[in-house]
Amino acid sequence: MITCFIEYQLDPSKLALFEQYARNWGEIIPRCGGELIGYFLPHEGTNFVAYGLINFASLAEYEAYRVRLKADQQGRDNFNFALQERFILQEKRSFLSCVPHTFLQGVNVQ
Repeated sequence: MITCFIEYQLDPSKLALFEQYARNWGEIIPRCGGELIGYFLPHEGTNFVAYGLINFASLAEYEAYRVRLKADQQGRDNFNFALQERFILQEKRSFLSCVPHTFLQGVNVQ
């Protein structure tokens, strides 16, 4: 399993637009094959950094997801929404793997 960790630098006056953008991905990403962990908006402290985290079985699965995403009309519409409204100033992607026996330690899962 790999996690695509996306860091966004945002226009802080347009956080509501980014929230809508993130909500849209909540439907699109799972349909295209990603396991959406979530999007995270600034809450306290820095007011212009947000994150998105998506799991994939492998880097090859991520590449297949990207092909499906480019073919998805709602996905294209969401990308265009971001371009038109210009609320994303910068975007960085990193691919991470979880250290075994550290994820969700101390969380009571039922």
